[in-house]
Amino acid sequence: MHYQDALVEAIREAAAHLLSEDVGPGDITAQLIPETQWATARVITREPAVLCGVAWVEEIFRRLDPSVRLRWSAADGDRLEADQCFLELEGPARILLTGERAILNLLQTLSATATRTRHYVDLLEGTGVRLLDTRKTLPGLRLAQKYAVTCGGGHNHRIGLYDAFLIKENHIAACGSIAAAVKEARSIARDLPVEVEVESFEELDQALAAGADIVMLDNFSLDDMREAVKRNAGQATLEASGNVDETTLRQIAETGVDCISSGALTKDVKAIDLSMRITELRNT
Repeated sequence: MHYQDALVEAIREAAAHLLSEDVGPGDITAQLIPETQWATARVITREPAVLCGVAWVEEIFRRLDPSVRLRWSAADGDRLEADQCFLELEGPARILLTGERAILNLLQTLSATATRTRHYVDLLEGTGVRLLDTRKTLPGLRLAQKYAVTCGGGHNHRIGLYDAFLIKENHIAACGSIAAAVKEARSIARDLPVEVEVESFEELDQALAAGADIVMLDNFSLDDMREAVKRNAGQATLEASGNVDETTLRQIAETGVDCISSGALTKDVKAIDLSMRITELRNT
């Protein structure tokens, strides 16, 4: 399945799941509100953020009630200031309140990923180094968080186990050597990139000799990264991984590697503080 088609399907599935786990057989609290009551509401962020999740919100309300009108004043990837209203909603009061938690949960999580990614990308400005995500995503939100990384200016590593080879320590042990693992990968799918994770200069040399497209330097020191760049001499794309945070990111980039991958973009982000407030009520 094409990535965009898969993303559309993931949005549909996520919306259905969010509503199923939250609304279940029905929102009993919303029944306190007359069916005829119409409402206008605003969604604001309490802190600076990078927005992500527009399509998911639209799909959630499409499923709840297509009559709900959404007016966005920002798009995915836009920077938001603290206390900024970025979405106004208008529709049946019951429906707005039923969808509130589902949309906020999604927006606060995806915007958190986009926000941290943008922060890291800003720290890399001028180095030419690409920031990559990993497969360390929240369960059920793989494509959503991968999309959020791109909204923050980062790049996707591989989506899953099917679109690129990443030969790690256990694969090497099972195949017998780096050369054997790379050779087998080429025989399975010649058109897919082959990456080898290495932990020493000896393994680096073996990966380069085997013709790996990408070599991941796993927990190399800064000095060892510089030496790896010299040994590589442009043969393969060099990816740095391990001990990556905002205090080390720039130093790693300045060693001359091509890209840096970080699980911190997706696996342990802090949700953005968002809230929805009803601003007007009227009977229809």
